Amino acid sequence: MNVAEKCKGVGFGDALRWLNEGRKVRRSGWNGKGMWLALVGTGECVVSRSVTDFSSCGSVYEIAEWIGMKTTDEKFVPWLASQTDVLASDWEAVK
Repeated sequence: MNVAEKCKGVGFGDALRWLNEGRKVRRSGWNGKGMWLALVGTGECVVSRSVTDFSSCGSVYEIAEWIGMKTTDEKFVPWLASQTDVLASDWEAVK
């Protein structure tokens, strides 16, 4: 398990700042071991298969920044903050 910088009262604003600095963050209150968030940068994506009626194979799209989560089952998925996450004060930067 990664060592974290622990500080009581660290809110989501600090977590966002750390993400923008390229660091990983997590909440000490999360039950899952090894979970963390990271900011995924911009770039381009080439669609390898038709995923909707308006896209086709070979289409190129610009990727916007988004926050992803490393899950307990070793996957990396898009993350959506809950009200509890946004208002929590137990955020820590993962080293």
